[in-house]
Amino acid sequence: MKNKLLIISVIITLIFSPSIRADEGMWIPVLIEKYSIKLMQEKGFKLSAEDIYSVNKACMKDAIVHFGGGCTGELISPDGLLITNHHCGYGQIQRHSSLERDYLTNGFWAMSAEEELPNPGLTVTFLKRMEDVTEKVLKGTNAEIDISERERIIESNSASIAKEAVSGNGYMAFVRQFYMGKQYFLFVNEIYRDVRLVGAPPSAIGKFGGETDNWVWPRHTGDFSLFRVYAGKDNKPAEYSEDNVPYKPAYFFPVSLKGVNEGDFTMVFGYPGTTSQYVPSYHIDMVKNFVNPRMIEIRTSKIEIMEEAMNSDPLIRLQYSAKKSGLANAWKKWIGESQGLERMSTIENKRSYEENLTRWINAEKVRSEKFGNILPGYKNVYEELKVYNLVNNYTNEVFFNYGVEAIGFARSIKTLGELVRSKADADKITMEKVNLQAVASGFYRNYNKETDKKLFVAVMTLYNTKIEEKWHVPEFVRLKNSCKGNFAAIVDDIYRKTIFADEDKFKAFVSALNNGTLAKLAKDPIYILATGASDFLAENVRPELTRLNTELQRLNTDYMTAQIEYASDKVFYPDANSTLRVAYGNVKGYFSKDAVYYMHYTTLKGVMEKANPEIYDYDVPERLKVLYRSKDFGRYTQNGEVPVCFIATNHTTGGNSGSPVINAEGHLIGINFDRAWEGVASDLVYNPDQSRNISLDIRYALFIIDKFAGAGYLLNEMKIIE
Repeated sequence: MKNKLLIISVIITLIFSPSIRADEGMWIPVLIEKYSIKLMQEKGFKLSAEDIYSVNKACMKDAIVHFGGGCTGELISPDGLLITNHHCGYGQIQRHSSLERDYLTNGFWAMSAEEELPNPGLTVTFLKRMEDVTEKVLKGTNAEIDISERERIIESNSASIAKEAVSGNGYMAFVRQFYMGKQYFLFVNEIYRDVRLVGAPPSAIGKFGGETDNWVWPRHTGDFSLFRVYAGKDNKPAEYSEDNVPYKPAYFFPVSLKGVNEGDFTMVFGYPGTTSQYVPSYHIDMVKNFVNPRMIEIRTSKIEIMEEAMNSDPLIRLQYSAKKSGLANAWKKWIGESQGLERMSTIENKRSYEENLTRWINAEKVRSEKFGNILPGYKNVYEELKVYNLVNNYTNEVFFNYGVEAIGFARSIKTLGELVRSKADADKITMEKVNLQAVASGFYRNYNKETDKKLFVAVMTLYNTKIEEKWHVPEFVRLKNSCKGNFAAIVDDIYRKTIFADEDKFKAFVSALNNGTLAKLAKDPIYILATGASDFLAENVRPELTRLNTELQRLNTDYMTAQIEYASDKVFYPDANSTLRVAYGNVKGYFSKDAVYYMHYTTLKGVMEKANPEIYDYDVPERLKVLYRSKDFGRYTQNGEVPVCFIATNHTTGGNSGSPVINAEGHLIGINFDRAWEGVASDLVYNPDQSRNISLDIRYALFIIDKFAGAGYLLNEMKIIE
């Protein structure tokens, strides 16, 4: 009877295992031929695995870039023209904007190469090749050695492998783990550093719907921006120079006007950030019941303060728009994620799976000895880890992550202070002062003291009441005691005394800084909090996180091994880790709730239905209204309407923003930019019924470029498939 129950449990696990659903997964390009190409072709894909990834010929991977290290972009012309999301290029658009040249509000279009705008610090990274180096990485390790020693060996081996891979070729390389440390791959990349802004629609198009519609379907956002990659005359990476020329890619995507229909094959090719599909129930409990609720609460407070300030002054709107968007994106995701985990009973399902797994482990002595301590070990580690994770995240949220900006900025003077204190070479000190003055100009350009003061009072109050005092920064405790927890009573005095809330005061202090004035820095109330919080995290929190995560790494590797042995017929895909991946699926609508079905596409008609000049998120540019009323749609229509967005079953996450959505012929049909609310929890558990990625229909982007912006010349360099 026991054996029968065990067999039934395994069958149920296999039937409902997410890893065998065709649409789920973020697959390693070099392994597409082995694991995925047949399924992809069954779903409609008409090309080969080598058309996706190859080191022997030009292929799709050669047109994909890691954009700025956080998004994806793709090349769409032989002259280095690159398209990504508006929200991926938002920081660059904002930095080029001012009240006189408000590109966020009005959009920007370079009508010639000379008008394209450089973006210092922005890079795009091309993958040259990847290679399984597991055997080399694990050389010198065994099951008996200490965890820390094992990690040291792996780190040392990885560094040597990466160094050897780039010897004499100018590339950059790194080694990344997969399957929780069971497998390791080497990635060899080429980085281009001259990337110029070519075009961006007004925020009323590129951010239409704003935070109201973020993570939500139906969607009507024209979320795209255009850049161009430049190179030296040898087509190799070069620092910005007027002498640079447009990069000539080995491959670029043809752009399709054929559109999408329900059931069409889709493939997303990009750089997904992080997922955690194979974690135990203890991890889900930590996220859903411990960390997310507290982080949602403090972010809500910060966002409300920023919104109030932005609504009061156009300049503050410019200064804080990108900051607020950055905060709100994760905030809304956490809300949807927690709701999704609850709706799908994820903790309960994980526990049921773990019970079945435990029965299988205990059925044989060898397995029991090998895997029997994993789940009890997880329980012990997560009891501590959830506390340290919360303290780390919350402390950063208060002091550094757009909590109190003056505190975050105060850390920038640390290097200069150390140089002065150690009586370093005068030229070094002068150079650091020059650099710091430049950094300060950028910071204060987007800083508002009164808004920061309101944030100070709000986050300090929450920190005082929501985090146990034993986890408080000591310098904060002294401040709290001095005002008896009434931070509103002391905020004016703090901001009057500090040098970090005023550009002129800060720059004057930096210019005059020497050993005689260092004492003033040590008495600055904002600097005291900044250094106190940094030291507290460095000394009391991060070492413990390192210890716990090292223990977790060992458990994770063993747990992954156990799961693979338990379901040996399954093909497991690795969690996302900011490396290039392929996700495939089909265009498909879904039921949001009982009797509520969402179609797979939206149109310009829906933009006009949402239009409301009284609501900032739904303000529509007059020119777009004119084009709609006159039905001046050009060749960018389907069934008489201009398509705007569509959804599909591709498994995506953060980092996939800007990824190309490719049809069965390998043509660009869309740009991935979001996920539907009901499936936001797909980082932890994929729901085939409701997990949908949201993409901009490429025809809407072309319509905006051509008809709205009058920049149709850009289409001339694309290969457009009618």
